[in-house]
Amino acid sequence: MTTIGTIAELEALYHPINPTAVLKEIDHVNAHYARFIEAAPFVVISTVGPEGVDCSPRGDPAGFVRVADPKTLLIPDRRGNNRVDSLRNIVRDPRIALLFMIPGIGNTMRVNGRAVLDTDKALCQSFAMRDNPPLCVIRVTVEAAYPQCPKALVRSRLWDPKVQVPRESLPSTGEMMMAIDPAFDGATYEAEYPGRLERTLY
Repeated sequence: MTTIGTIAELEALYHPINPTAVLKEIDHVNAHYARFIEAAPFVVISTVGPEGVDCSPRGDPAGFVRVADPKTLLIPDRRGNNRVDSLRNIVRDPRIALLFMIPGIGNTMRVNGRAVLDTDKALCQSFAMRDNPPLCVIRVTVEAAYPQCPKALVRSRLWDPKVQVPRESLPSTGEMMMAIDPAFDGATYEAEYPGRLERTLY
């Protein structure tokens, strides 16, 4: 194994940098970037804390991430499993990275910044779905924003229905849990999941 041990070695290997990759990065969300974010129904949130890093998917109808102003994004925290790994990290380390994706579009939008958890009742209520407001809103202060080229999605054919994988071809969550704990009732878990999903979506 041959590893890279210095930034100089890394930059020599990946030289020269594409000038467009530098030009497109700005320290705020401009009008064009805002349109992309507001059209995205899905974002991946990355955070870091004392235990390590966390990467969490978030989704809702397009526009669920609100561009409050060029330096501020607001993300409702919907119901989940209450592990709150991302939120726990934000409380202790505000650094955050976002990756926005739009079905059918290869380009993604990346935003880096710092976040706090806002529990203002009026703000949370403004994000209510099915009369259920989030318990908090992730308030992101933008430090860098830039679009990512579509190479990764082109290579993966992510939006191509011809390469979609049937869910039944892979282990179910219940099966995976049973492999960890043989006493876990995977069949019941899977049978009850559709109803549980509907009841706890918001």
